[in-house]
Amino acid sequence: MRIGFIGDIVGRPGRKIIKENLIKIKKEYEIDFVIANGENASHGFGLTIEGAKELLKSGIDLITGGNHSFDKKKDMMVLLETSNVLRPDNYPEGLIGSGVKICDIQTANGIEKLAVINLMGIYGMPTVENPFNWAKKLVANLHEQNIKNIFLDFHAEATSEKRIMLMMFKNQISAICGTHTHVGTDDLQIFKNTAYLTDIGLTGCRDNVIGMESKIPIQKVTTGIGGHFEVPNSCKSILQMMVVDIEDGKASSAFKIKKYCNNPKLFITEAFID
Repeated sequence: MRIGFIGDIVGRPGRKIIKENLIKIKKEYEIDFVIANGENASHGFGLTIEGAKELLKSGIDLITGGNHSFDKKKDMMVLLETSNVLRPDNYPEGLIGSGVKICDIQTANGIEKLAVINLMGIYGMPTVENPFNWAKKLVANLHEQNIKNIFLDFHAEATSEKRIMLMMFKNQISAICGTHTHVGTDDLQIFKNTAYLTDIGLTGCRDNVIGMESKIPIQKVTTGIGGHFEVPNSCKSILQMMVVDIEDGKASSAFKIKKYCNNPKLFITEAFID
């Protein structure tokens, strides 16, 4: 099966470049299933019902989340019960929703199962259960069910946490991709049968500060006085997607696609196989 993953969709510009390009990319590269982190997809903070509908109509099959998942709390409560939307599974127990979904995916070889896991790191994040111990239980349970194809969106601030996740679950999880920083890393690799990328980077405005207008971030670092971050009304945007081929639970190949709004060309980076 071929899986695509898009990270940190930021506001309308992110949704727009996906709407204009994803279905075409999905068809051209024969991608069976697309996962996307949508916690910043509506106005830069959280996800609304309308925002989720737009993304799902644009070719995304499953939406994951992070520390901003509940910024639009009322809408998110509905989405977690009615749509293909996840939130980090290691939020404190008793919270509505889940961060694990087992999907039946139509591929050229027939129906195949894929487990998608959404977890959140510890450093600089809201209160969550230990993601590493949590992942041990989740992965063991999936393997007991004979589910081998597993994709993990690890929403974390620290690059070290993401790297630790790879070292712990290499050869047990098919692919691990980091989200949250909005800055793409150049370390796409397949290590011990696991595709790995520290951070996919944002899909949205690229000519500012992590997809937001630069005025308030500059004000904050120069005066100590912050304000509300705003997504620009117009900007130069980018779509970034990790694509992974999974065979019997193992990543066989992977590449990253970058689509710039003002360039018809797709920029492709192949994974290093270590």
